[in-house]
Amino acid sequence: MRALSGTQPSGKLHIGNYFGAIRQYVQLQQEHEGFYFIANYHALTTIRSAEEMRQQTLELAADYLALGLDPDRATLFLQSDVPEVTELAWVLSTVTPMGLLERCHAYKDKIAQGLPADHGLFAYPTLMAADILIYDSNLVPVGQDQKQHVEVTRDIGERFNSTYGQTLVIPEAYILKDTATVVGVDGQKMSKSYDNTICIFDPEKQVRKRIMSIVTDSTPLEDPKDPDNCSVYALCCLFADEAQKQEMAERYRAGGMGYGDAKKELFGCFMEYFGEARKRREQLAEDMGYVVDVLKQGAARARAVAQQTMERVRQACGVNIG
Repeated sequence: MRALSGTQPSGKLHIGNYFGAIRQYVQLQQEHEGFYFIANYHALTTIRSAEEMRQQTLELAADYLALGLDPDRATLFLQSDVPEVTELAWVLSTVTPMGLLERCHAYKDKIAQGLPADHGLFAYPTLMAADILIYDSNLVPVGQDQKQHVEVTRDIGERFNSTYGQTLVIPEAYILKDTATVVGVDGQKMSKSYDNTICIFDPEKQVRKRIMSIVTDSTPLEDPKDPDNCSVYALCCLFADEAQKQEMAERYRAGGMGYGDAKKELFGCFMEYFGEARKRREQLAEDMGYVVDVLKQGAARARAVAQQTMERVRQACGVNIG
């Protein structure tokens, strides 16, 4: 089966991105045919600098490769390298009700915040649907809170099929497991918008400084502590097995373990877990030509599928008279 997901090049990857999604993408490539794209067209709603767009796109591709996405098993490509996707987005827009777009979260959230919402943001669900439907995707890996995205895509695809006949493959949501909220250094959900992230590929000193800045309470070193109300413990659990979690929790409750010691352990776990990926990332930084080649080869594979889908779509709706 084909699994598809896209990610906007919106900045450095952090451990919330990894444990929330990327780790599962890497695992999925062992079981399914993975199509993973960098959603640079979607990013145009927020990134208005050409230099920033190019840099962050390449860096995100290198990050994915360093974290284990295998170009021999999965297809990694740029959204913009498959022009058929925007053609399908227009065709789908002709069967997409305005009310469906108005109900989507991103647009509603912008309006509720009193922020300007342009046509790109309003129409993004149609482009998102085209991203998924054009590759005959069977599975779309998402967290439970993103299930609406797949439901909208299914609705649009079914409307097209109802209008023109069975043409498009209707995908299913693949709900990612172990997507519990990853806390940031301030105790809130880890997010770039809160500036509370621990970035995977930052320099070692910067990572250490970030981890040592995690907010904790003022419980003295010798006193017992509650692991279930500690961000440091919650982050350590991302890297630990059940026995290690239990052992650390017992040390918390016994007293005599300071938060500084716990933060040092977290830093050690981080460096051990991501050590090989960080080395690969350094190597890729010296050979961005390889990253570009991977993206181009991926685009060629993805476009071959997209062209076949568009032939069916054009034939179904009568714009192909040849």
